[in-house]
Amino acid sequence: MTYDRKLPVGIHDFEKLRRDGFLYVDKTRYVYDLAMKGAPCFLGRPQRFGKSLFLSTLKAYFLGKRELFAGLEIDQVEKEWVEYPVFYVDMSIGIITDNDSLVNRLKALVDGFEKQWGRTVEDNDPATRFAAVIRWAYEQTGRKVVVLVDDYEKPLPGNMDDPIVSEAIRKTLKGFYGVLKSVDACLRFVFLTGVGRFPEAGVFSDLNQLQDISMEEAYAGICGLSERELLRDFGPELRELAKKRKLTYEAVVAGMKKRYDGYHFAQASEGIYNPFSVLNTFAAGYFADYWFQTGTPTSLVNMLKGGDFELPNLDNNVRTSVRGLSDYRVEWGNPIPVLYQSGYLTIKEYDAEFNEFVLGFPNEEVKYGFLWELMPAYAPMYAIRQDFSASQFIRLLRAGDVEKFVGSLQAFLTAIPYDPEEEAERHFRLVFYLLAAMMGQFAPVEVKIARGRADAVIQTADTVYVLEFKVTGSGTAEDAWKQINNPAYPIPYTAKGRRIVKVGAEFNAQERVLVRWWSGEGKRKGIT
Repeated sequence: MTYDRKLPVGIHDFEKLRRDGFLYVDKTRYVYDLAMKGAPCFLGRPQRFGKSLFLSTLKAYFLGKRELFAGLEIDQVEKEWVEYPVFYVDMSIGIITDNDSLVNRLKALVDGFEKQWGRTVEDNDPATRFAAVIRWAYEQTGRKVVVLVDDYEKPLPGNMDDPIVSEAIRKTLKGFYGVLKSVDACLRFVFLTGVGRFPEAGVFSDLNQLQDISMEEAYAGICGLSERELLRDFGPELRELAKKRKLTYEAVVAGMKKRYDGYHFAQASEGIYNPFSVLNTFAAGYFADYWFQTGTPTSLVNMLKGGDFELPNLDNNVRTSVRGLSDYRVEWGNPIPVLYQSGYLTIKEYDAEFNEFVLGFPNEEVKYGFLWELMPAYAPMYAIRQDFSASQFIRLLRAGDVEKFVGSLQAFLTAIPYDPEEEAERHFRLVFYLLAAMMGQFAPVEVKIARGRADAVIQTADTVYVLEFKVTGSGTAEDAWKQINNPAYPIPYTAKGRRIVKVGAEFNAQERVLVRWWSGEGKRKGIT
């Protein structure tokens, strides 16, 4: 049996969604709660996570459009439905390349507000005019004004590489948003959304009355989908996907969870699914990396490669203070707040004793998508195109062909050009980590990267491969194999009855080649 339900893929306008009969996951309890509190708020969430739709829902509520909320939670508790003047500021429209284009964008926004309210001001400063039209709307209606700002910081990240332009844009945004404090007596409600909150030295310094609800447990589910919402509201879609992919309902639910769940936005909160990927999976009828296809900022990849950050730590081994997650000072070169706020890392654990979070990848879509984005930065694309794929390595191991596996690994590493300015040993460890971690898409892989060596444990259905690497000068392939053979060497999964294959290898860091390897059969294999 088929179904005919309209999925809101790419629909960010609440009124269009409701009038045209699209599916809607009811988030109106958050709208009512925030409206009753009345405090100016900021919400940070990754891109494509439903911020614009929620802001549009607030807009419809404050415009008093009760008919749009029929049958929703808020309709059971709201009795007044007062219409307020609403100023909707969408900073995601248009490309901002410098401060002049930002000023022109703000002028165009204010032009629209002034035209709507029949008010003009002889002033070229958009901030001054914005404050004036807010006061005018309040005076004309006798009702306080609602200001909603979508993607408030959108002009900043794309210009971070130019400090002069970035600083000019920051000052302009600071002045524009700062007028909201000067007209506070005229305001009923203020709500800003963005990916992250810039520090007090930035655009928020004149807007210090904002309450940041980004990491409050009460609002952890304000955007995205909880598992309860997924199962409650998308039952037909889950069953249809199971039918189309020839899977059980339980397998489809498990697949959704593995790929798209796992976001945590507070110390203790349920996991949240990425709504963009969930909806696109239902619409397309198959699993894919939909959110990740929207692109990863090049500046973020460059920040990781240019810094002294150990990539293996990204996998559930990043510790940071609670306060550190709200620090968006990109110029400090600390990628962790940016990775968290952008959705590449999420909260995995909370350490109450030290008030610290442990961060990691939220799910498989993000983990493997991000690793694929990083690989070209460490191994040029032409090297990857030379018959390289993680699945190929897994096929060789499943076939038990260790010699071809090591030969393919040697060919891959040799194809990476040598850069004398880089620390070759560290570069090798990171490239090998990326390769082994991406193999985890197809087979369980454990990767341990330590100073001076790289270890991997790779499982197939009937075999466990244990690889130990030595760098020339610190040991030989035979030394690596003997280390694995030591009774004290921790080899996991031995109790599961799998065959154990031990491989020691020696890597020349300067030339970036595998010199030789030694298998569990005790045979020496020269590769040079």
